[in-house]
Amino acid sequence: MTASLARFLSVVLHPLLMPTLLFGLLLFLAPGAVGVDAFSPSLRLSLLLVIFIGTFAVPSLLVFYLARMGYIQSMQLETLADRRLPYFLTALIYGFLAYLFGFRMQMVSLVAPEIAVLLGSIAISILLVGIISLSWQISAHGVGIGGVLGGTAGLMLEQGITELFWPLLLLVLLAGFVSSARLRLNAHTPVQIGAGLGLGLIVSLAAVLVFV
Repeated sequence: MTASLARFLSVVLHPLLMPTLLFGLLLFLAPGAVGVDAFSPSLRLSLLLVIFIGTFAVPSLLVFYLARMGYIQSMQLETLADRRLPYFLTALIYGFLAYLFGFRMQMVSLVAPEIAVLLGSIAISILLVGIISLSWQISAHGVGIGGVLGGTAGLMLEQGITELFWPLLLLVLLAGFVSSARLRLNAHTPVQIGAGLGLGLIVSLAAVLVFV
């Protein structure tokens, strides 16, 4: 794998884009998995847009603000010192979004509580990354793709949704690609990547199996 391809994969498979990938798969390939099969495609697209804004656009603007104000040195969050504040604040944003989908947006919360469960599991994963980053640089890319894998696998197992089988295989391939990319860029060690994948997978899988 070339360095340019590794950088490209690191960008398109950025941790903040993983919720959009997860819910894009669920809302349009297996809407019954999250209880929105009765929703029109335009309404499902609107939900995905809200999720994209809350899980990518808002945290990205937050990181940009922190960098401009000098609270962190780089938007790439390459050091432990840079990672802590953005991850804790992002966990709060994701937790608030899970609260909105679970308790305030009644049209969604009544028919699709799975969305709030998945968002809540992602918030917990990010919080754990922030805590671990106090002393060790776990792979956030690993946590992100691992969370998508765990959430998809959990819903497929819990609800017997065969439509998720091929997307799950694709996600396994993507996990391999992003892991290789992070190793190629010397961003993490194999242990850090494996720990990230395991953390994301376990948290999301457990959330689905327990609460869905």
